[in-house]
Formats: sequence, C-alpha cells, structure tokens
Amino acid sequence: MFKKIISATTMAFAVFAAGAVHAQDAEKTINFGIISTESSKNLKQDWQPVLDEMSKKLGVKVNAFFASDYAGLIEGMRFGKVQMAWFGNKSAMEAVDRASGEVFAHVVNLDGSEGYYSMVGVPKDSPIKNIDDVLKNAKSLNFGIGDPNSTSGYLVPSYYIFAKNNVDSKTAFKTIRSANHESNILAVANKQVDAAVFASDTLAHITARQPETASKLRIVWKSPLIAADPLVWRKDLPPATKSKIKDFFLSYGKRGPDVAQEKGYLEKLQFSGFNESSDAQLNPIRQLELFKEKSKIEADANLNVDEKKAKLDDINRKLNELAKA
Repeated sequence: MFKKIISATTMAFAVFAAGAVHAQDAEKTINFGIISTESSKNLKQDWQPVLDEMSKKLGVKVNAFFASDYAGLIEGMRFGKVQMAWFGNKSAMEAVDRASGEVFAHVVNLDGSEGYYSMVGVPKDSPIKNIDDVLKNAKSLNFGIGDPNSTSGYLVPSYYIFAKNNVDSKTAFKTIRSANHESNILAVANKQVDAAVFASDTLAHITARQPETASKLRIVWKSPLIAADPLVWRKDLPPATKSKIKDFFLSYGKRGPDVAQEKGYLEKLQFSGFNESSDAQLNPIRQLELFKEKSKIEADANLNVDEKKAKLDDINRKLNELAKA
C-alpha cells in the first residue's frame, strides 16, 4: 500500500509540477484538487467551468489538480502542491489531520439535501436480493470496493457491512478489487464483478450520462445518510484569499448577474450550490473509524487482557470526546 501511495503521489506531482505553488503564492495561482470518483476526463469537463469562473472572480489562475487515487491528492495538499480541494469526508479527515487542511464549505445536492449514500449494486438479473445474500455467498463472489481513503467507497461499507457483521472483507470474497465509483458501476453493469460499492451521487452522474448502463444495475444495500462532500483549503492560505474563496463558493449559483449560467454549471456536477461548514462535520466519520478499530481490538485474540483494556479505554475516551463535541 505504501508503494502504491508513493507511486501515485510521484505521478501526480510530476504531471502538475509546472503549475505547483505553495500557499504563500496562492495570490497568483491556486491548484484545486479533485478526488478521483470518475475518470479525469469527465471530472474536468464538469468542474472546469466553475474553476474558470473562480479564476475570473478571484483574479488568479486556478488549475484543476488530479491524482490517480485519493492518497495522491492528500499528499499534494500536504506538500503545498494543492491549495484547496473537493474531498469526501474520509479523505478530508486525512487532509485535516495530515496535510494542514481545514473544512470551510460543503456541497448541496440538486434536491437541496446535504448528504449522499454508499450503495452496493449487483447486475439487474443477479439472484442476489440483499446484503445478507452477499455475505452468505461471499466465497463465490467477485466483489468491488472503493479507494481506502473513500468515505462511501470504503469506510462506510467497512463499518456497516463488514465490521458490524464480524466479516473480514479482505478474505471473505473469492476476489476483491479496489476501484473508483465509476469503474465499480461499470464493472457491475458489464458483469465483471458480482457486486460492488459506489456512491449515490456518482450513480446519478452515470444515470444522466449513460442511462442504459445505469439500467443494468440493481441496488441491494444503501447506507445511512453521509454528510455532503466538503471543500477543504490549506490553513496557511492568506486570510484575504480565504475570504475571496469562501465568498465565491457561498454565493455561486445564488446571487449575482450570472446566476442562471452558474446554476447550469452546478447541475452538471449534480449540485445546487455550497453551504458553509467546518471540521466539525467530520466528527461522525471519526466515530466510524473508532468504532471500526474498536471492533478489531475486541475480536483480537492475540492481545492480552490488560493491553486490550488499555486500547479500548483510549478509544472510548475519544468517542466520549466526540460525542460531547
């Protein structure tokens, strides 16, 4: 995994080295990171009009920054190659903890809702009816899961499907493969896997672009609501730049002479706009991570009683702190 992260990060940095800038230079250029939920081509097509508008309003050049996986984007922010980014909650948590990131806004869906779902889909004619069927027949199934830093692709199903049922996803299936949401949807539609995890917002994109593909899927599991994807900037951006960025996103598609055009651009992203947020929106994700770790510790027969108690006490302390927050 470490080699994979280094490889992805090196590739991303090599591609964008010419446009890379540190936070103190953000008054001239901003690199905006975009998580790899779909192909870079589709993501660039949808995000570029918004970034072009942002460039005009801020008076600085705004570049789209893509990495082959979530880890590459997190590392890009950590080393100052990315000044701000659209993340999922899990990857945003990593950016906040390891890359001087800070949540300042989140997206709002087309219907006005402020969240999305993790889903498991199967081919439409599959005999699998629900998630229990997936788990019962796991040894005969080829399963698709998401990027390890994806909230809906990995963290949420890891807890709600696997940890809560005492299932080790790494060994439960005939084969298990990791890919982005779009690739997992296509793999199910083309029967390259028997079941796979993906996000509801990516499915909405596919349904809009490729309705025939989407019609080949059937959903057998849907998670509880996940908080809408956050926008994260580096803490060390100049205050004046932060103010301009926040004003741009919070007003985009809501006010000004170009509202109608902006709403059209947002619709392609399946957004209606952006609302203000903070690192506090990541607390439920932190709780999920801790619950998942707690389940592992409780099931670990190699830990002695005292060591297990100490680890569990530490996790319970952190959970209590988050509950108070």
